[in-house]
Amino acid sequence: MRNLAAFTTAGYDRGRPLSWQLLWVVTSRIVFQAWWLPARLRPAILRRFGANIGEGVLIRERVRIHWPWKLSIGAHSWIGEGAWLLNLEPITIGHDVCISQEALLCTGSHKRYDPAFGYDNGPIVIEDGAWVAARAIVLRGVVVGAEAVIPAGATVSTSVPSNALAGSLR
Repeated sequence: MRNLAAFTTAGYDRGRPLSWQLLWVVTSRIVFQAWWLPARLRPAILRRFGANIGEGVLIRERVRIHWPWKLSIGAHSWIGEGAWLLNLEPITIGHDVCISQEALLCTGSHKRYDPAFGYDNGPIVIEDGAWVAARAIVLRGVVVGAEAVIPAGATVSTSVPSNALAGSLR
């Protein structure tokens, strides 16, 4: 029987003090996600908040990043409009990776059989040259291999080998 009143965040490390978290949330909502901010400035903002961002990274408007200090993006990767990187745990994105519009990378989950619904989080790794297409979902603990493709609308809960196509393209 589920008992959500018993849920705690015990064992979860946000990685920065509350003041830093609040500063990021305000900056993200007012500046970082805004349509008027030039795309070339978004990597610089992320670096200021502790992200490891390579050269030539393109981040479009409305991209949501939970904790930038738990994010690494390799050179010349693209993050499409409206993508959501819910990184309670680290997300590592290689070089020349395309994360398309409204894709979701979610490192958080819950223990299904735990009455208190405790966290069951895990990192995500997207290796060099991979493509996570529009509105695809990559869940915690997944490694998407180099040059692999996650098709539009797919949900991936297990790792995908290099050069593989998860599901089928239409």
